[in-house]
Amino acid sequence: MSHTSQTTKGLISADELAGLVHAGDIDTVIVAITDTQGRLQGKRCGARFFLDEVMTHGAEGCNYLMAVDVEMNTVDGYAMSSWQDGYGDMVMKPDLATLRVLPWVPGSALVLCDVLWLDDSPVVASPRQILKRQIDRLAELGYQAYAGTELEFILFEDTYEDAWRKNYTNLTPSTLHNVDYSLLATTRLEPLIRDIRVGMEGAGLYLEAAKGECNLGQQEIGFRYDEALTTCDNHAIYKNGAKEIAAQHGKSLTFMAKFNEREGNSCHVHLSLRRLDGGPVLAGDGKYGFSKVMEHFVAGQLACMKELSYFLAPNINSYKRFVEGSFAPTAIAWGLDNRTCALRIVGHGPSLRTENRAGGGDVNPYLAVAAIIASAIYGIENQLELPDITTGNAYTSGADRLPTSLRDARELLAGSTIARKALGDDVVDHYVNAADVELRAYGSAITDWERVRGFERL
Repeated sequence: MSHTSQTTKGLISADELAGLVHAGDIDTVIVAITDTQGRLQGKRCGARFFLDEVMTHGAEGCNYLMAVDVEMNTVDGYAMSSWQDGYGDMVMKPDLATLRVLPWVPGSALVLCDVLWLDDSPVVASPRQILKRQIDRLAELGYQAYAGTELEFILFEDTYEDAWRKNYTNLTPSTLHNVDYSLLATTRLEPLIRDIRVGMEGAGLYLEAAKGECNLGQQEIGFRYDEALTTCDNHAIYKNGAKEIAAQHGKSLTFMAKFNEREGNSCHVHLSLRRLDGGPVLAGDGKYGFSKVMEHFVAGQLACMKELSYFLAPNINSYKRFVEGSFAPTAIAWGLDNRTCALRIVGHGPSLRTENRAGGGDVNPYLAVAAIIASAIYGIENQLELPDITTGNAYTSGADRLPTSLRDARELLAGSTIARKALGDDVVDHYVNAADVELRAYGSAITDWERVRGFERL
């Protein structure tokens, strides 16, 4: 990825926040962390209290925020948080580089936080800490990572409350046919989609473009790449904010990987490396215009993709997206501008990069990017050779396949020496337990599919 200067519109300094507070323009500061599911959690602080206390000392919150299921139920099996240990506090320490105004929430600013224990040691299972550790490991090799995430969602005319009451069935999609790249059909959605675009620009994100997609009501809004941590911060803010803005319009949207039997919601992750001085390292005079670093970079991602697939597909529903011929990958293969491969190589020269197509809209961006960086490090440290290119249809190739279920991905992660060396036993065991929690919940659920098949006919 070639680098251009990034906008700072919407981002503010601590001094600027103080000025806005004293002028009466900001009365609330949202103190946010990202939980294991990739959701923003936290609290709203009075702006004066934030300036006087929280900005320096942080805010405290229950440590179960890193150890609950998607329903916010307390669950067993986590070393860091349990009834036996009394569910104590952890500290949400503001990263003031992320401080920004939120145009769609009147009078409010937001700051993202690192998650620390009361002795200021990091909570190692926190997604933001996991990514920062991989960024540090990469820096030890002399590189820095730049990333871009492409998120798709499906928009409905129903409110979130109505969708809940309908058990998320019989919803009205915002478009009634395939509107991929359509300008006519997407104009009808502009009041909302424009508010999301403008709102995100006002919150410090760098908008690229929005477009219709294939599924009914499906849209994609793209933002410019940046340093890996900044991109993941922006991803989390956008995902939360888009839902909030949709709700303000009386509509709802979902990022779930596979809402129905049509096309799923993807989250393609673009990643490139540079030297610490900013110079490009992936392009070279080798085959395909690759450097040796690029060859190891690609080979490492392919070698680790299966074992680390949990971090790209963390939910039961994630694996229903992996359907042949659907533009979601099934084969662990690489190709030049080949959308049938799990790893698509795009760009040239300074913009040369990988596009990992395995992730769905439900990914936790910090965990996904951390896993990809860890894979790249593995390839570089071991100087892995580049596998053969896939030039045809990867769906029909003999390449190894991605796991087809969360259970398979869980087993691969639990037994992965690569993951344990790169991420640490504490992190791996934490997310293996998260997979166990999801599997147990699904195993005890009675689905509409079972009722339709079994109510009368069995």
